[in-house]
Amino acid sequence: MDADEMLALFDRRMRREAPADGPGARIERVEVPGPPGGRAGVVVRQVGGDGGWNGVLWSDLDETTADAAIAAQTLFFGSLGHGFEWKLYGHDRPAGLGERLRAAGFAAEPAETVMVAEIGDLPAGDGLPEGVRLRPVTGPGDVDLMVEAHDLAFGRSDPGMRRRLLDRLAGNPETTVMVVAMAGDLPVSAARMELHPGTGFASLWGGGTVPSWRGRGVYRALVAHRARVAAERGYRYLQVDASDQSRPILRRLGFVPLTVTTPYMYGP
Repeated sequence: MDADEMLALFDRRMRREAPADGPGARIERVEVPGPPGGRAGVVVRQVGGDGGWNGVLWSDLDETTADAAIAAQTLFFGSLGHGFEWKLYGHDRPAGLGERLRAAGFAAEPAETVMVAEIGDLPAGDGLPEGVRLRPVTGPGDVDLMVEAHDLAFGRSDPGMRRRLLDRLAGNPETTVMVVAMAGDLPVSAARMELHPGTGFASLWGGGTVPSWRGRGVYRALVAHRARVAAERGYRYLQVDASDQSRPILRRLGFVPLTVTTPYMYGP
């Protein structure tokens, strides 16, 4: 895989020309006026409503348009009563865009590494450890197990997680895949995959594992399971925003790091 070519493909299909991620969401391409005789800027955003993701997916800005674009987006989403995310990537321009976002009141969350693999290059087989089985998530009881796995894995609860997962299961059943790894009656890990029609990409989320089950191959098995499902549905690439913990595992599996992404959050 040529990392530069893959990054350009990722930018085009998953950011600049991204499809809306669910029913009721819409993608908007907004022009930002430049100075007289100068170049206009562009922002691509998703408006997802109260239950969906609201934010900026991609921008083409320079020093003359960046501040105006930031102000316009805060005004726009504020008028709708939504907080939103500006998903900034390490190669986005202008340089120092993150500092401009912080100056405008955005809060940066931990950075993650964007990694991509071609599904055909990944190891075959789930390789589940003995005593672990995978349980597809198809209803509220399964969602409860996902939430329990998350709480056990990370040592903290996310009050809105159950509602978000139920909304995805109900609103996007054809493009959302969720699975729980079970050791007997105990959920030891859980993961989600979002399929992005028309892009060739599926994105992986979650995979946190209960501490006593780490290092046994559960995370790798969840990646392999989702890769197989994506391939069966005609997808070519898997993409992950990888944490420091998952990045080494993904590298060993064949994922290639492309850039770094930092979520900048604004408002409620």
